[in-house]
Amino acid sequence: MAAAAHTSAPRPASRWGLAGRVAAALGGGVSLFLAFPPIDAWYLAPLGVALLAMSARGCPARRALWLGYLGGAAFLLPSMAWVITIGVDAWLGLVAVESLFYAALAVGVALVGRLAWWPLWAAALWVAVEWARGVFPFGGFPWSRVAFSQGESAFTRYASLGGAPLVTFAVALCGGLLAAAVLKARPPRGGLGRALALPLAGALALPAAGAYAIPHPADEGRTVNIGIVQGNVPGRGMYPMGDEPAVVLRNHNEQIHAMARAVREGRLPRPGLVVLPENSTDIDPYRDAYARASIDAAVKDIGVPVLVGAVVAIGDRERATRSLVWDPVTGPGAYYDKQQLVPFGEFTPFKEIVLALFERARLVGRQSVAGARDGDLRMGPVTIGAVNCYEVAFDRVVRDTVRAGGTPLAVQTNNATYARSNLPPQQLAMSKLRAVEHNRAVVTAATTGISAYVTPDGVVAWQTGELVADMTVVTVPIRSQSTLATMVGPGPEWALILLGACAVGVALLRARRAPPSSEPMGDEGR
Repeated sequence: MAAAAHTSAPRPASRWGLAGRVAAALGGGVSLFLAFPPIDAWYLAPLGVALLAMSARGCPARRALWLGYLGGAAFLLPSMAWVITIGVDAWLGLVAVESLFYAALAVGVALVGRLAWWPLWAAALWVAVEWARGVFPFGGFPWSRVAFSQGESAFTRYASLGGAPLVTFAVALCGGLLAAAVLKARPPRGGLGRALALPLAGALALPAAGAYAIPHPADEGRTVNIGIVQGNVPGRGMYPMGDEPAVVLRNHNEQIHAMARAVREGRLPRPGLVVLPENSTDIDPYRDAYARASIDAAVKDIGVPVLVGAVVAIGDRERATRSLVWDPVTGPGAYYDKQQLVPFGEFTPFKEIVLALFERARLVGRQSVAGARDGDLRMGPVTIGAVNCYEVAFDRVVRDTVRAGGTPLAVQTNNATYARSNLPPQQLAMSKLRAVEHNRAVVTAATTGISAYVTPDGVVAWQTGELVADMTVVTVPIRSQSTLATMVGPGPEWALILLGACAVGVALLRARRAPPSSEPMGDEGR
């Protein structure tokens, strides 16, 4: 940051100029929020990126820093409002930390904004910042990535080429091109609206044209019937499982029995396997005879392997969030333990300090242990790819599960604490993007919703409401063909990160060599 002091300093902005930048930062953040579910105005994402770029470009580093922070907060405060359930302090604290990444992004945009082709370099910086958010701190928090606003949009198919990072890059590039076009435009007699119409149309037409050129994987002619169960839970908020023991276990087992009756009566096709949510039993079936017998009876009734979600004890002090294959003949067998754990939800960073300061942190209870293998689990006629809740936001976990042979993907989730917030639809949007990214159908089972079946084209073919008990059997295509994104893995992401870093380096080098000059807001610079 010391090198930024040598950049050519703009003239002090007038009150109107500064007000315009503040308005652009706030407008950009709000536009990005509106692009995400449940509002799903995906076309506003490029506009949000454009406004954030316009607020930072041409600024000195210090001003860009706080403008970026302001824009990030305007985006994250509403998009992460679901955290309020845990506490307003937790919500504000999370937003305060995550907004720092957008402050850094704005400084980067201010630097590369002085280079030719700056929208390209700025788009690469968006990828770099989202990568950083997925790694730091405490294992990362990649929620609200730009790509996750594009579950069904003109940008979605880019996921099959370079995963979520390429989708973010495409959106950010179009936003940068829109910003560049607006900054160059001279308002005609028709006013600013007419000046913006052509750049906006061009910025949105570009990804649509590119998406049509991406080939769609062909259907392979194989299918499997999968039962999906959503049992619902009695409690809400921080105590979703309620006070009555085994009620969550009973709710889900009752739905399995209901499915078995519907199959016998011909109202549903016979499933080849059944998927239950994360935490579908609130009692450890390894240690409790009633839980084991109850699950075993339900699985025998349906007569096919069932993927049970359980939190199981490991030793006396630790636990694992487990996807457990329960066979109607042999009982509990193969399993997958969640790898990407939720900080402050499944484990407590800086445990001694945090537990001393915050009583709520004790709700975590036993500390979870991360699994060490991928989620490929043989179930009846297929090898499903088990992904556990929070993990669907992490590229590596989903990609490695597909590479290990998982098809279709089964996402088990427990959103009971956040029911009726904007979290369940945001998580469903991630499943839609993952389906296209890897050419795999995705079956999502949630305790309270939203449970769903997403086709390999990213279309939601069936879904539940929230806070209801429900179940069905869906016919799911089995795909084995790999997309380019699955094959090349993180390569495109690292290439874009390197591109952005090199652009920042060149901008800093040129700034050191350049004589002081002034650059008013809106100047295209060098």
